[in-house]
Amino acid sequence: MTVPHSTSPFTTSLRSHLAGSLRVADAGTKVRLGGWVHRSRNLGGIVFIDLRDREGIVQVSFGTDWSTAECIAQAAAVGVESVVMIEGMVVARTGETRNSEMGSGDVEVRATVIEVVGPAETPALPVARGKGEKLPSEELRLRHRYLDLRRPELQQSLILRHRLMQVTRRHLSERGYLELETPILTKPTPEGARDYLVPSRVHPGEFYALPQSPQIYKQLFMVSGFDRYFQIARCFRDEDLRADRQPEFTQIDIEASFVRSDDILALAQGLIGALWREAGHEIPAHFERMTYQVAMEKYGCDRPDLRYGLEIKDYTETFRGIEFGITQSALAAGGRVRGIVVPGASTWSRKQVDELEAIAKGAGALGLLRVKKAEGKYDGPIAKFLTPEAQSSLALEEGSLALFVAGADRITSPALDRVRQECAIRLGLVDETARRFLIVTDFPMFDRDPESGALGAVHHPFTAPNPADMTAFPDEPHRWRALAYDIVLNGLELGGGSIRTHDYATQSRMFALLGIGDRDEQERRFGFLLEGLRAGAPPHGGIAFGVDRIAMLLSGATSLRDVIAFPKTTTARALFEGAPTQVSADEMRALHLRPESA
Repeated sequence: MTVPHSTSPFTTSLRSHLAGSLRVADAGTKVRLGGWVHRSRNLGGIVFIDLRDREGIVQVSFGTDWSTAECIAQAAAVGVESVVMIEGMVVARTGETRNSEMGSGDVEVRATVIEVVGPAETPALPVARGKGEKLPSEELRLRHRYLDLRRPELQQSLILRHRLMQVTRRHLSERGYLELETPILTKPTPEGARDYLVPSRVHPGEFYALPQSPQIYKQLFMVSGFDRYFQIARCFRDEDLRADRQPEFTQIDIEASFVRSDDILALAQGLIGALWREAGHEIPAHFERMTYQVAMEKYGCDRPDLRYGLEIKDYTETFRGIEFGITQSALAAGGRVRGIVVPGASTWSRKQVDELEAIAKGAGALGLLRVKKAEGKYDGPIAKFLTPEAQSSLALEEGSLALFVAGADRITSPALDRVRQECAIRLGLVDETARRFLIVTDFPMFDRDPESGALGAVHHPFTAPNPADMTAFPDEPHRWRALAYDIVLNGLELGGGSIRTHDYATQSRMFALLGIGDRDEQERRFGFLLEGLRAGAPPHGGIAFGVDRIAMLLSGATSLRDVIAFPKTTTARALFEGAPTQVSADEMRALHLRPESA
């Protein structure tokens, strides 16, 4: 059969159309298809094959009126997941034969030729699933990832990820940003996690590091005069994993010169808008803003979920003077009493509230104080300690439950953040359809280790401090705010960045405040950045977004592993490839490493 040439970009000498792209408009067209056998049904006189490719599935029929007996026999014998090539005619399906659940459900292909080009063994896991049928275990799916990747929903997630990357490149290129690459083998620098180290064969005893981010290199691009840079960059961090974290990940990395924070944030909001539109969603052009201080005070975290209330309030004055040991001790140590009021929760059982206390303790609190108002009376473990004045100050509404944590803010904030989230879930307050974007600004420049008292960078050592704070509090760096910002959606951080320190003297001082005061040590660890700054650097700043997380959110996936082609497990293993793996003693010696048994 001669198949007419198609104008589809997917047309090759072996295929005229994608199976899943066929529609009623193609009826009467002769086609040549190639794909995988998704399902097959032998009804005696007629055989049906659901043929799958990346565009979807089309029904192919083999009947005595249009197929030879040999063709029908071949179709009946072919196994699922085998690769076949089909030739036939597109025919419209009528009445009840239509399948509204398939994009191509209004047509079928009546086949005249079938050729098995890739016979398949019985698959280790099924690709086709019935309604309500559970997926195999994730471990099994990752072990046979090449089969798992055939699942239509996984393919659609990766296709969406591709589209998001194309939108990113278009959006930034149209605004004068240059896509520039940075090294993968680089020098170890502190970015907040452990580096993956790569031993050098030609330089015995020396190591490269895989980049945790292109931070220093993109600053050097600014020093070099490339005033608008972006990169879809691979980054590596050796840290404990969870569902939304991988040891290697991808970020949209952006840097620009002669900018302030608002310039970067305007660009970032426009890019996020373009990405969400590509996935079929319209979002506000301008996002809400909140300072770090307000976020921590009202929500207990720097990436608050604004889809519900349950705001944290300060009840220190309510408890001051009350003869209750836990709160007295906390206040005497300079702490506070903070809490949330949960409307309608007075009916929660003791077991339910004890579960909340366990959550608070898991976040570092010593306990969770509680009192409720039911039938006009205050009740609960601390009720008898509350004076009439304290009750008046609390002013609980009927049916409410108040939950408190006493202590330093570094204890009360994370504990109440977790309790707040759990209460919102229990009360059904989380609107899964809502999108509350938020920009958080004015992060602290440094935090102080509670044990050693040493300063640490909240973002990274290259963030610029607020000049006004340096002037107002020249000798109190713990009071300085950073010119840093994060973009948050529904309690998840999408990306973050800052204006950078662009002059040598200030950067050297930042290192000294972080305990790297010796000039030789600064040069050893950061010499290539400091040398660049001494050559004259423009004011600059940038932002980076997590590609994997954005793709996960926009595809509706629940794990990063569903939007990464070959991900690692939570123990950082690649089950399909079998990595990491041991290497031979000879290979280790070539890298100037001693085998463990040596």
